[in-house]
Amino acid sequence: MGKLSIFVILVFLAALGLFAVENTGSINIKMPFGNEYEMAKIALILLSLVVGAMLVLFYFFVRDTKRVIDAMQLQKKQKKEARIQEYYAKALNAMLGNREEEAREELKAVLKEDPEHADALLRLGDIAFRNEDYTAAIGYYRNARDISPKNIQALLLMDGALEKTGKDDSALKILDEIIDMDSDNLTALYRKQGILEKAGRWDELLSLQKNIVKLVNKEKERQREEKKLLGFNYEYGRASLESGDIEKAEKAFRTLVKTDATFLPAYVALAEVMVAQRDNEEAINFLEKSYETLRSNVILARLEDLLIAEGEPGRLLRIYQNAISKAPRDKGLKFMLGKLYARLEMVDDAIETLEAIDSGMYSNPDLHVVKAELYRKRNQTNRALDELRKATDIRRSGVIVFKCGACGHSSPDWSGRCPDCLTWNSLALDV
Repeated sequence: MGKLSIFVILVFLAALGLFAVENTGSINIKMPFGNEYEMAKIALILLSLVVGAMLVLFYFFVRDTKRVIDAMQLQKKQKKEARIQEYYAKALNAMLGNREEEAREELKAVLKEDPEHADALLRLGDIAFRNEDYTAAIGYYRNARDISPKNIQALLLMDGALEKTGKDDSALKILDEIIDMDSDNLTALYRKQGILEKAGRWDELLSLQKNIVKLVNKEKERQREEKKLLGFNYEYGRASLESGDIEKAEKAFRTLVKTDATFLPAYVALAEVMVAQRDNEEAINFLEKSYETLRSNVILARLEDLLIAEGEPGRLLRIYQNAISKAPRDKGLKFMLGKLYARLEMVDDAIETLEAIDSGMYSNPDLHVVKAELYRKRNQTNRALDELRKATDIRRSGVIVFKCGACGHSSPDWSGRCPDCLTWNSLALDV
C-alpha cells in the first residue's frame, strides 16, 4: 500500500472519529412492514458506507466480468472468422487452379463454421454451374438469396442457371426482382431483352428497349441499341401483320420509314400491308418510288413479282431500262433484266442481254442456268450443257442469291433479318 493511500485512510478515520464525537446519540429506524430498531448514529453512518462500498464493488465486479466475457467471445469470434477466411481463401485458390473437388471441400468447411456464408454458397453454385448441374446450382443460389434477399449477384447467377434449364418464366421473375431493386441495372435489362426476344414478346420488348436506349452512355453501344429498337419495331409490325392486325402493322412500318429512311425491310413490309389491303396499285407505286430512293435490287425483285402478277410486263421493262440507263455499268441490273426477258419468254432479248455480261468477271451460277435454259429452247444442246457445267462449278463455291452485308452469310431467301448474325436490314440480292 502506498504512502498516499495510508494518508488518505488516516484522514478518513480522523474525520470519522471527529464525526462520532459530535454525534453520540442514537436514532430509531423503522423497517417497512416490520419492527423498529434503535441504532447509534455512527453505526448507521458506517453501515451506509459499507453498503455503498459493496454496491460500488459489485458494479465494478459485474462490469469487469462482462468485459472479460466479451473479450473471450470476441477472441473466439475472431478465431472463427480467421478460420473461415482461411478456408474461403483456400477454396478460391483451388477454383483458380481448377481443383474443384478441393474447392468444394473447403467451401463446405466454411459452411460448417458459418451456415449463412452467402459467398460460399455462391461459389458452390458456380462449381455446380461449371459442371452443368444447373439444378444444384439453382439450389445454392436460392439459399444465398434467402440469406441475403437483396443480393443482386445471387439473383443474377440464379437467373443464368434458370435460363440454362429453359425456365424462362422463372428467370423473368428473378430479373424483375432485380429491376425493382435497381431500375438502371443494364445487365438485368439486357438479359430480359434476350428472353423477351426469344419468346417473340415484341410489345413488351419495345417498352424495355426504349428504357435501355436511355440508360446506355457509350455512343457506340447506344447506336447498337437504337438499331435493335428499329429491328424490334419491325418484328412487332411483322407479328401484327401475320396475326391479321393490319392497322398496327401499317403504323409500325410507316413509323420505321420515317425514323430511318434506309431501313429496307420496312419498305418491303409496307408494300405487303398494301397488298393485304387489296391495293396492289398503291403497293406498286410505293415500291417504284422507294426504288428511286434506295436503289435496292430487293425492291426491284418485289416489283417484278407484283407487276407480272398484275399483267404489266411492259411497265416493268420500262422500270428496268430506266434503271440501267442511270447505271449502265451495273451488271446485276442487266442480269436481272436478262432473267426477266427469259421469264417473259423473250428468248432473243434475254440471250442478247446476258451475253453482254462478261461472265469471267461476273460469276453468278444463276446467269449460266438462265443461259442454259435459253440455249435449250433454241435446241443448242451443247451450249446449254456447257453453261450448266459452269453453273455447277460456281455453285460448288457456295454462291447463292442473298448475302448479308454484316456477316457474309448467304441465303436462298430474303428476310428482313439475317438468320445467322440476326442483324436487320443487312440481306441484299447478290447479283
